[in-house]
Amino acid sequence: MIIFGEDLGIGANKLFGPAGGLELQAQVAAEIGKPVTSLLGFTNRKPPMQIKVDGMVYYVGAGSHDWGRAIENLDYDRMNGVPETRAILYASLTHYMNFHGKIDEDVNVIVGLPLEPLSGETGLENAEKVKHWLKGNHSWEVENNPYNVFISDVKVTSQPSGALFDYLLDDYGMFISERKAHFSQEVGILSIGFNTIEILTVSNRTPVQGMTAGKTVGVRRLLELINKQQLYTLGELDTRLRAGVLDITSALPVWEREVTGQIEKVWGNRWKRFAQVIVVGGGALLLSNTLMAWFNGRLNIPIDPVMAISRGLYKQGLMIQNRKVK
Repeated sequence: MIIFGEDLGIGANKLFGPAGGLELQAQVAAEIGKPVTSLLGFTNRKPPMQIKVDGMVYYVGAGSHDWGRAIENLDYDRMNGVPETRAILYASLTHYMNFHGKIDEDVNVIVGLPLEPLSGETGLENAEKVKHWLKGNHSWEVENNPYNVFISDVKVTSQPSGALFDYLLDDYGMFISERKAHFSQEVGILSIGFNTIEILTVSNRTPVQGMTAGKTVGVRRLLELINKQQLYTLGELDTRLRAGVLDITSALPVWEREVTGQIEKVWGNRWKRFAQVIVVGGGALLLSNTLMAWFNGRLNIPIDPVMAISRGLYKQGLMIQNRKVK
């Protein structure tokens, strides 16, 4: 049985398993015809991975929007197994198998979702929808090569929960002794992702509902401030941001204030009573200096904060497995 932690992010898909983790930029484009090649004086660029799902071919990964018809579905419905989401997951699994070998065993998946679709009257229903499409047999093709993975069990939790367990557990799914006590205290978790900021407060192993919220002011909002004339897809801008060639000088302070405004709205000064504030996601890298000054010594930004959620979900899966063995 193989365990995977799966962070179904809007900007990138993060997958973590026994051999480590990988991040795949969640760009998808539908194939619209054969690419033009052999133009004199131009450099030929290798296309992104092409995934065939249900008879349709999709380009997946960084640069995909340059190769076909961009599909930029940023609402939560994309998490319910639409073809482009399956193509992203299959591309991640393909990369994992290309690096680490074929997956012959059944797979257990711990999935992290944003807080909003897990909240309210439809929360349980949304979680069941994700379980429904993920559980079972999955078949796809990459350049006429068939791939197959069977997912036997799916558990759904929140993305910031994954960040918390990444902080609390070691690589074997066991509590880190000097951090275990924090689980019985009050801890704040911030996940600053592409689409949302997830704010979770946990006190004595229980979520504090009045200090927990998810808001759509993630890195996407920074890119929208730059893209006022809508000359680019958000995926194209995200690629440039990751490459360090996007000028965010004027937009960053505006977005920074929006982020800190949301934190202050949910937490106020109550974060000062927290044992720890954990910050993960790509936004943690962009706002690290501001957040370090804001939280005044209580901040923990893990190594590779982008992978922290999927890594924590994987660790949580190991913890569950350890308990079953006992």
